Amino acid sequence: MPQYIITYLGGDKPSSPEEGKQHFAKYKEWLSSLGDSAVSPANPLKNTSTVNSDGTVTTGGTTSMSGFTIIEADSMEAALLIAKGCPFLDIGGSLEVSELIQMPGQK
Repeated sequence: MPQYIITYLGGDKPSSPEEGKQHFAKYKEWLSSLGDSAVSPANPLKNTSTVNSDGTVTTGGTTSMSGFTIIEADSMEAALLIAKGCPFLDIGGSLEVSELIQMPGQK
């Protein structure tokens, strides 16, 4: 079955610890609803550095990517439907959905 990566971009910070807990509870509920289709469910990112083409390293990223989830779905349309249910959208974030391609010779 094809795999898709859902990339989390942007999103507003919670205004209080309680709001953060409420949002995280919704997010965990959504992830749980994915069942076995969630191959790698929650992968937040932090402490990003960028390696530039000249070999220098700068602190921070060049995108607003904050994490990703890998799912299995029958089609891009099915993957998009799953992404539309993600509560990350409720906090002003956006999601990119991309099909992962199996490289020749890989499992």
